[in-house]
Amino acid sequence: MYLTKTDYDRGVNTFSPQGRLFQVEYAIEAIKLGSTAIGIQTREGVILAVEKRITSPLMEPSSIEKIMEIDSHIGCAMSGLTADARTMIDHARVETQNHRFSFNEPMSVDSITQAVCDLALRFGEDRKKETVMSRPFGVALLIGGVDDNGPSLYHTDPSGTFVQYEAKAIGAGSEGAQSTLQEKYNTSMSLKEAELLALSTLKQVMEEKIKSTNVEIASISAETRRFHIYSPAELELIIASL
Repeated sequence: MYLTKTDYDRGVNTFSPQGRLFQVEYAIEAIKLGSTAIGIQTREGVILAVEKRITSPLMEPSSIEKIMEIDSHIGCAMSGLTADARTMIDHARVETQNHRFSFNEPMSVDSITQAVCDLALRFGEDRKKETVMSRPFGVALLIGGVDDNGPSLYHTDPSGTFVQYEAKAIGAGSEGAQSTLQEKYNTSMSLKEAELLALSTLKQVMEEKIKSTNVEIASISAETRRFHIYSPAELELIIASL
């Protein structure tokens, strides 16, 4: 006789008879409670846009970081537990700097995504010398960047799986946002058109009125290969054109 579901979800390494890891599934569910994030890849670069939830008028909006720089040519948007994301991004930053030091060249987006997903899987290991997480990371990442292969966008989840996308939405409003992206995205889009699509899609799924204080947007241009977070003034100009 099989045990009940709760008997299989206590251990992070225990498979149920149906072949499921419940702890990983619960971590994926945690992401659906997070703020909505959108990534769009174009020929001219990559756009990352995130909703910032301002739960109190006394909060300082600039203190909420949902998009972070990994290296000068790679950025990352997150949805889920921000503290978990910081751990993964710090690991990614160390990996990219080690790569630059060892090989005197920037790390590819694919390689850094692989390194982050390797860390995501370590929760099941019993390492005595290293400190590892005792549970899956409750965060999904959109890693975008420009390397020798051109612009690329990857989605990672708590299971350690990563997939390349042309456009992807994660978080609470991901279902509605993803269907909008499927309808309106095309491969010949410019970076400016991608900015407008990202913010107009966020506008549809956000509960609050879109303002420069409750969204964050960043780009990595294929021409300069530089990560750039938009200032409030730049955001205001894009929001005004929506």
